[in-house]
Amino acid sequence: MRPFIPILLLSALAQAASFTYARKDEMIPMRDGVRLYTQIFTPNESAEKFPFVLNRTPYGVGNLDSARLNAALPELASEGYIFVFQDIRGRFKSEGQFVMLRQPREPGDKKAIDESTDTYDTIAWLLANVANNNGRAGMAGTSYGGWLTVMGMLDPHPALKAAIPAASPADMWIGDDFHHNGAFRLSYGFEYAYMMESSKEITDRSNVIDRFDAYDWYLHLGPLSNVDEKYLHYKLPTWNDFVNHPDYDAFWKRQGFAPWLNRVTVPTLNVAGWWDQEDFYGPLKIYELLEKHDTANQNFLVVGPWNHGGWSRGDGSKLGQIEFASNTAAYYRREVMAPFFAYHLKGKGKLDQPEALTFRTGSNHWVRHDLWPPKSDAKRLYLRENGGLSFDAPHRAAAEPFDSYVSDPQNPVPYRPRPIDVASGWTTWLVQDQRFVDHRPDVLSWESETLADDLTVSGKISAHLFASTSGTDSDWIVKFIDVYPEKHDANAPKDPKMSGFELMIAGDVLRGRFRHSLEKPEPVAPNAIEPYQITFSGNDHVFLKGHRIMVQVQSTWFPVIDRNPQTFVPNIFKAKETDFKAATQRIYRSAQHASYISLPVDSSGK
Repeated sequence: MRPFIPILLLSALAQAASFTYARKDEMIPMRDGVRLYTQIFTPNESAEKFPFVLNRTPYGVGNLDSARLNAALPELASEGYIFVFQDIRGRFKSEGQFVMLRQPREPGDKKAIDESTDTYDTIAWLLANVANNNGRAGMAGTSYGGWLTVMGMLDPHPALKAAIPAASPADMWIGDDFHHNGAFRLSYGFEYAYMMESSKEITDRSNVIDRFDAYDWYLHLGPLSNVDEKYLHYKLPTWNDFVNHPDYDAFWKRQGFAPWLNRVTVPTLNVAGWWDQEDFYGPLKIYELLEKHDTANQNFLVVGPWNHGGWSRGDGSKLGQIEFASNTAAYYRREVMAPFFAYHLKGKGKLDQPEALTFRTGSNHWVRHDLWPPKSDAKRLYLRENGGLSFDAPHRAAAEPFDSYVSDPQNPVPYRPRPIDVASGWTTWLVQDQRFVDHRPDVLSWESETLADDLTVSGKISAHLFASTSGTDSDWIVKFIDVYPEKHDANAPKDPKMSGFELMIAGDVLRGRFRHSLEKPEPVAPNAIEPYQITFSGNDHVFLKGHRIMVQVQSTWFPVIDRNPQTFVPNIFKAKETDFKAATQRIYRSAQHASYISLPVDSSGK
């Protein structure tokens, strides 16, 4: 949810504009008297009545004019809409108090306000005060804007006829910006809270992080208790929430969407990117929650080969060094997003939207699904001896075979190559070559033989580890990797620089204390073999003939994930320096304790 250009889309494509737009700035009153700063752009060359497209943002609406609007939104601006951009309460030019991800109000409290009521009141005002509207409104937004779009869907104004939430978080403790399976996303959570709550506008993170290498800065920070003692001084509400709610308690549950998405209120197009470094869990979870109630076939999913917001800028032909053989982002905007709004807001065209549309990486083509996740054959890929991976289960042996490493919180594994510059590199770290940690003594790797045929994995991958630690708490990070052929191989990549490239297809973390319960953490018994499971949100990828599959396991991923002391303490945010201790980690691969990756293998031939 880092600052995203507040307009809902950003295109590098040039199209001939059919309209010029007149801008009017308004302070729109909410039901409690607070006024929200809003820019309204109306087509001024036609007697046609137009629908609204509303985008609400905490990042500032900027200063657009007609020419820049047409350049930024060619796929929509050329068709004619009334565009509305609004600062949410407490941000930039809007009045009121800002509350980060303000929790939904209690349904029975008619006097309460939240982002849903502010959306409702905004649409009601627009309908009554903006001429030449056709009585329909759509919403769209990315990241925080996507979350605001979902909030607008909870108790929508009757005029809201379509919504496109993109990269919206769904649960900030389980899988989105601030935590993953209980592990705190340190660099993201700290920097975002500082950036958003130090002032009414955006605060530069470099005001605090005064070393070029953020890895070095966070390591010298020491225990998380130093954050308030040295820098924030208990003044930032969101950081205080992190400290006071380390477990999955009522605070986090109420903030998540699971209790609230109990009906499909408007046609919804959920948008996600396979390599979204911030909110990949969210859009797939929102789709899943809505799908349980989608009796009228109004809930859809689109996933492409993008990072956070990658569908809304550029042509989407590549990400980092990974090329996709087509302009995937431009295709989405032109062939999916624009027709969706035209159909629902203008009554134009024919809606040809499959239940789920995914870009299958590796083979690089779009696939239409009648069901997501699709039906597949679950196959187990076992961690084997000598660093091997095999679909053959391990044989029973007298000994209990394992691979081991020492995890030292004083020398954590970096999540991307150092130096980690906070000003660059964040947007593409998920597609960086994982060879920068391969063969590190605290990272274990297992690798398959060269694939004789293509292997298509479509759906949810899950990692099943049998592991032990000499400590009383531990993090387990699992990465699932596509290893490219070397330059001398028959299936070598065209670009020799991609030879042997290790592309992470899925990667996530589980904090050991939450292995049995997210609500009630408990210590790990030292050296006891226990099962751990990490389920990844979704994938659609072909491991091509000539490639190999790799699995990496480690216990630190710094500083994107905070350091686990590896000594159980009630609250890691209050841990002391003496709590942080090195631990010996073992990953087991016996017949009795067989660690494996469960793969949803697609044999449909799509």
